[in-house]
Amino acid sequence: MRKTSAALATLSLAVLALTGCTAAPTSGDAACERMGGNTDLRDAVSVEGDIGGRTDVDLFTPLSTPKSSFADLVVGDGRALADDGQAMLLQLSIYDGSTGEKIYDEPFDEATSAPITIDQWAQRVPGLAPALECATAGSRVVAALTPEDFGAQNATNFGIDDDGAAVFVLDVVDVYMSKAEGALRFNDARNMPTVVRAPDGTPGVIIPDVDAPDEQTVQTLIEGDGEKLTADQLPLVHFTAVGWDDKQVLRTTWGDAPIIDFAQLAPPIAEALVGHTVGSQVLIVAPKTEGSAAMAFVVDILGAVPVPSP
Repeated sequence: MRKTSAALATLSLAVLALTGCTAAPTSGDAACERMGGNTDLRDAVSVEGDIGGRTDVDLFTPLSTPKSSFADLVVGDGRALADDGQAMLLQLSIYDGSTGEKIYDEPFDEATSAPITIDQWAQRVPGLAPALECATAGSRVVAALTPEDFGAQNATNFGIDDDGAAVFVLDVVDVYMSKAEGALRFNDARNMPTVVRAPDGTPGVIIPDVDAPDEQTVQTLIEGDGEKLTADQLPLVHFTAVGWDDKQVLRTTWGDAPIIDFAQLAPPIAEALVGHTVGSQVLIVAPKTEGSAAMAFVVDILGAVPVPSP
């Protein structure tokens, strides 16, 4: 960690406090414009190393700021985080702005790292959301958060002074889809549910006034062009389950984070997804059994995650 002279540090921090937001390049999502790059913060932090790999971080210290800010050190060309509930793979480390010392590290490991959303991280660190919104896969972001935005308890636990800053280095390793993306497929099977979709992808399921099928029935509603799911992968999905007889939504992940534990919740439904491509939306009707009523599942396959190593 390197330090400037007191005079240079004072000048840098004064400029950092006064610098306003500047426009960053528009992300890959046309509806998601990233704003707020702070050029002085960018100059105050140096990071070497590949995205998602080991990094060497230097700060001009002491670094403090009266207002939280962020800057893009690297702008990736991947999918944008257009929704706070959209899943991503993130490598994150935190430094004490006063000393430049690393106080937390959450490295990325493809075999063990689980998808997480902006909303989930913001529950731990309230001020982190603006630094990640509309960031693209392959980006490296640095954020300087006030103790308030870092979270009062976090600041206490990590020894951040009231007038100090928590400096985050965030590598957005990958960003998953927020909804199914692909070609609509026509299905001529009769007596099956009809699915309509809101602009954000949330499905509405209309159950016909007929008896449910006697056997599990599968239809591809949207066919994505991603990789095919294999049995040794965990599908990252959004799903809605509707009771056939009462036509009530039994469970949905829409409005919350997508899940990777679908195989534990509904094993036969998860098995039916094997061979389908990422980006697809699949309708699966599970027949009535001795232990459960007939149900219709609409599943958006947002990604494929390796089964974590033991």
